[in-house]
Amino acid sequence: MSFFIPAAYADTAAAGPAGSGFEWVFLIGFLVIFYLMIWRPQAKRAKEHKNLLASLQKGDEVVTSGGIAGKVSKVADDFVVIEVSDSVELKFQKQAIAATLPKGTLKAI
Repeated sequence: MSFFIPAAYADTAAAGPAGSGFEWVFLIGFLVIFYLMIWRPQAKRAKEHKNLLASLQKGDEVVTSGGIAGKVSKVADDFVVIEVSDSVELKFQKQAIAATLPKGTLKAI
């Protein structure tokens, strides 16, 4: 089968200078771009969400990650009870809260 693939011999004289350091510039540049465009914004969003969950209190109007809007009626360590209508209350994990709404938003809907 070797007659289908011709032998390729590398020309060692044409190789670039060893240890030029130019590869390191690309690697460091890639890491800086990765940090600035991916790592830092994601860490900022995670910190904001953690602060949002820590500041939840009774009476806040919130939206869950599933799109359910309601008013917080009870806050526990890991769970939140949301009043969706006058007689309907739903229990959610705190992590499911996506955002808080300005006061009066639910009445305007």
